[in-house]
Amino acid sequence: MKVARVTLSDRASAGIYEDRSGPEIERVWTEHGGGTAEWERVLIADDRAAIESTLRRLCDAASCDLVLTTGGTGPAPRDVTPEATRAVLERELPGFGEIMRVQSFAKVPTAILSRATAGTRGRTLIVNLPGNPRAIGECLPLLLPAIREALRHLRGE
Repeated sequence: MKVARVTLSDRASAGIYEDRSGPEIERVWTEHGGGTAEWERVLIADDRAAIESTLRRLCDAASCDLVLTTGGTGPAPRDVTPEATRAVLERELPGFGEIMRVQSFAKVPTAILSRATAGTRGRTLIVNLPGNPRAIGECLPLLLPAIREALRHLRGE
């Protein structure tokens, strides 16, 4: 399986601080039985055009089965990941964002500010994850059964 993890952060992409969210996706994936994966790693700024073109490339040219984004889902003006994701999706799967907000709200009441979403483009599943490594650890394991099922459907199984 080919999986891309895309970290969206102005500061991490500028080298102001280390990307901890992208590696956390891989750690949680492995620890919670996500399966063997060939990883494509991307780190870019919070720029809608760059995000859209990256998502299109990963789905269409790189033929990734799964694209997991991290960051850019909040209410700040530079948080444009959901808009960029929706622009490239063919089918939205809002349940992914809904369950992450419910799960996170129990621990952090401001989790309702997240605008994360998910959906499909061709045979690729795209899921927006939180930008906080701790939140990735809380949310990604919860999503893995649905991710596996969606990937089976996308492969026609």
